[in-house]
Amino acid sequence: MSAEREKNTLSDFADFNLAHPLLRAVESKGYETATPIQVDAIPHVIQGGDLVGCAQTGTGKTAAFALPTLHRLLTAGKRNPRAGQKKMIRALVLAPTRELSVQVADSFAAYGRNTKLRHCVIYGGVSQVPQVRKLREGVDTVIATPGRLLDLIEQGHVDLSNVEILIFDEADQMLDMGFIHDLRKIESHVPPNRQTLMFSATMPAEIRKLADQWLNNPINVRTAPISAPAAKVEQSVYFVARRNKIRLLELFLEKTNGGRTLLFSRTKHGADKIVKHLGKCNIRATAIHGNKSQAARKRALDQFKSQSPPVLVATDVAARGLDIKDVEHVINYDLPETPETYVHRIGRTGRAGAEGKAVSFCTSDEVNQLRSIEKLTRRKIDIAVDHLDLTTDIAPPATTAPGKSFRRGQQKAGTGRGRPGKSRNGAAAGRNKGAKPGGFSKSKGGRPAGGAAKRRQRRRPAASSKG
Repeated sequence: MSAEREKNTLSDFADFNLAHPLLRAVESKGYETATPIQVDAIPHVIQGGDLVGCAQTGTGKTAAFALPTLHRLLTAGKRNPRAGQKKMIRALVLAPTRELSVQVADSFAAYGRNTKLRHCVIYGGVSQVPQVRKLREGVDTVIATPGRLLDLIEQGHVDLSNVEILIFDEADQMLDMGFIHDLRKIESHVPPNRQTLMFSATMPAEIRKLADQWLNNPINVRTAPISAPAAKVEQSVYFVARRNKIRLLELFLEKTNGGRTLLFSRTKHGADKIVKHLGKCNIRATAIHGNKSQAARKRALDQFKSQSPPVLVATDVAARGLDIKDVEHVINYDLPETPETYVHRIGRTGRAGAEGKAVSFCTSDEVNQLRSIEKLTRRKIDIAVDHLDLTTDIAPPATTAPGKSFRRGQQKAGTGRGRPGKSRNGAAAGRNKGAKPGGFSKSKGGRPAGGAAKRRQRRRPAASSKG
C-alpha cells in the first residue's frame, strides 16, 4: 500500500474534467469549491485506481466517490447497452445502515439527474418486491446494505458478475456491526479485476487487512483527522449521578426548548425509556434505532427535519452518514465506549461552518471514557455549572477500570488484587458465619444465600485494591 498522498492543488469542480451532465448537476446544487477529501480522491478514482479514504462524517466523501463513479460509468468500461438490452450492474456501493444507503442513493440521483444512468437502493426491513422489480428493469448502480443484498443474491435476483467498481462506505462501522462474513461472501461474487474504493472514518487493523486483500496497490487519502471535532462546536460536560440524569435532561431541554436536539443513548431500550419519560413531561421526542421498522425510522427523521422538530433520541446508528442540517444541540446522555464515536456524534452539529453545542452527562462509571475522549481530542472539556443542585463541578472518582462498564468492572469476592482473603471491595472473605469459599453465606437451610443477596453484592461500587 502506497504512502499517504500529498494534497492536490485542485479546488473547483470544473478542474476535475467531469462529464458535462455531472458538472451541470453540481452547479445546480450550488457547489463550487471541493472539500479536501474530494480534491484528493476524485482525480485518482477517475483514472481507475483503487483507493482507501479516511475521512470523518460531514467532509463530503459521498461526492468524493459518487461523482467519479458516475463519470466512469458514462465514459469508460461497458457503456449503456443498445436499445432492447437490459442494463447490467456495473457499480456496487455497500453501506452499513438503511438510512445511509438511502442517503447515498439520493446523492447518485442528484448527481446523475442529467444522465440516463439508473440506480437501485436495497435494504432490509421492507418488502423486497419493489427492489426486485427495479432490478429486473435493469440498473447501472446498486446501493445496498450487506444482509438484504446477500439474500437477493442467494435468491438469484442479483448478478454481480459485471461489476466494474466496488465501493465500501463506512467500512469500519460495517465491521463493528458484524458484517465481515457477509462482505466476504459478496466480494466473492464480484470480478477480481474491478476498481475498489474503501472509505472509513477510522483505520483499525482489520480495515487495513481487508484493504491488503481486496485492493490493488491503492493510494491512501487521509483528511480531517478523527481527533478533530468541528471547530465551532462548544463542548461541555455535566458530572451527574445516574439517578439524576433524567431530571437533568428535563431541565436542560426546558431551557433550550425549540432548538433541534439530537440525543444519544447507549442502548435501544434506553432510547425508548427516555422517549417515554419525556412524553410524560410534555416534551416531544421520538426514537430511532435498529429495532424500529424502516417506516418508523423514516417517519422519525422526517419529523426531526420538520419546522417543529421533536427531540431525536438515537443509538449510534445515526452517528454516521446522516445529513441532518441545523442541529443546535447534541446530547451524550450516555458517553460512548470508544472516543472516536464521540467525535462522530458531536459532528452532527456545527456542520458547514455553523455553530453548535455538544453536552455530555458523565457519571462516575463513565469518567474513564471522558478522559479517553479528552486524550483523543487533546482538549479538556469545560465543566457545566448551571445545575449544581443536581450536578457537581468536580469530577467524581472513577469507579471502574478504563474501557469497562460498571457491571463488567465487578469481580467475585476473593479475586481482587488486594491482600489474601480480601475481596476487591475490601470486605473480608468469610466475614459471615459459616461462609463458603467464593463469598457465599449460609441460610438457615445450609444453602448458599439467595439471588437477592448476590445482586446486592454485585451492585456495590468496586473500590481500588490499594485501599
